[in-house]
Amino acid sequence: MAGAYDDRDGKIWMDGKLVKWRDANVHILTHGLHYASSVFEGERCYNGKIFKGHEHSLRLIESARLLDMPSPLSADEIDAAKEAVLKANGFENAYVRALMWRGSGTEMGVSAKGNPVRFAVAAWEWGAYYGDAKWEGAKLDVAKWRRPDPLTIPTSAKAAGLYMICTMSKHAAEAKGFSDALFMDFEGYVAEATGANIFFTKDGEVHTPLADRFLNGITRQTVIGLLKEAGVTVHERRIRPEELDGFEECWLTGTAAEVTPVAQIGDWRFEIGPLSRQISDRYEALVRA
Repeated sequence: MAGAYDDRDGKIWMDGKLVKWRDANVHILTHGLHYASSVFEGERCYNGKIFKGHEHSLRLIESARLLDMPSPLSADEIDAAKEAVLKANGFENAYVRALMWRGSGTEMGVSAKGNPVRFAVAAWEWGAYYGDAKWEGAKLDVAKWRRPDPLTIPTSAKAAGLYMICTMSKHAAEAKGFSDALFMDFEGYVAEATGANIFFTKDGEVHTPLADRFLNGITRQTVIGLLKEAGVTVHERRIRPEELDGFEECWLTGTAAEVTPVAQIGDWRFEIGPLSRQISDRYEALVRA
């Protein structure tokens, strides 16, 4: 088993060069640590190729823009940095984490436009995010926290600050024996899990929450495309919690989660049925093509 994330062999890309893993550090007065001025991407490399890596690079830049942070690199330069990290560490199959944040500088208040925007990429080998849930089905608690109103925070950014309630909710779920937690949005509609989008099936059709109040995941968009290619009707809409009782199958999508079936949400139960398995297999074939 690999050691702590700050104590490993390997290389990490920081601000234009590869550095030793243990030397990839920042100062305690880094603005992003205090004020959440940080955005990131999670990506997977399959057989030496990052799946939709350029789309992730573009989204990272857009997330930074939404947080008023000008990206110090172009998408092509970010792509090159990710490739350099994979090569330096000898990875063919890995999880890739690209990160952009406001560093330490001459300002340490809320406003810090004079502080540099920094960039780093790390990669590591990471198996199934939910472990055996890939075959047995994940079990989700219902979070007490809700996804925020888009008028209160840039919900379309993959911003570190948006994950605060995710950590809290996942910890609470795990303490009760669940794999993860399902969020409702600020109006009480079904939203997403702590790090994955969610899908349901009924009568051969698929229903998924409309992603205009939380991150429209790249894996989510990919799976919707695969479903439509297979002739499956997909409804992107507001879903009320009481509707969960009438759904047959359920699955999660995300870069880390990939396509993971769900067996339970609170007291609601779902079968790991043919459509869940079909879309999981189709996604697996696509990312390894």
